[in-house]
Amino acid sequence: MLIIMYVIDATDRRILAALDADSRATVQGIAQQLGLARGTVHTRLDRLQRSGALKDHSLRLDPTALGWPLRAHITAEANQDRLELMIADLEQIPEIIECVAVSGQSDLSIEIVARDAEDVYRVTQAIMKCRGVIRTATSIRLRELISRRQHQLL
Repeated sequence: MLIIMYVIDATDRRILAALDADSRATVQGIAQQLGLARGTVHTRLDRLQRSGALKDHSLRLDPTALGWPLRAHITAEANQDRLELMIADLEQIPEIIECVAVSGQSDLSIEIVARDAEDVYRVTQAIMKCRGVIRTATSIRLRELISRRQHQLL
């Protein structure tokens, strides 16, 4: 996704903070809470979305509540000539919840969910079978110490 540079001002920050506190808040509700015109809030949210600063709506799901109590981080070294094929293969593995390109000794950082240690092994083996994967290293996530957060950036 192309991100267009958009300078976020204090009003944008207030709107985003309100939305972060209640992701289901309506434009009218945010406007009332912040003492702004509904049109102002709507226009700014639209501009933030078009610029790429505000991502598409999504749900925050707890994998444990859905039957996936284990999470693991897998680093993978890739054959760069087969990168597109590898990504296509990785997209077919439903337990992968995020895959990003990284710098350093590895090429990819992959986060997975699993039901148990045997399941982690099964998913890791599926990743190893993807075209272009040379080798992997797996780390089991033991405990979340700081939840994903972004409000402090506002």
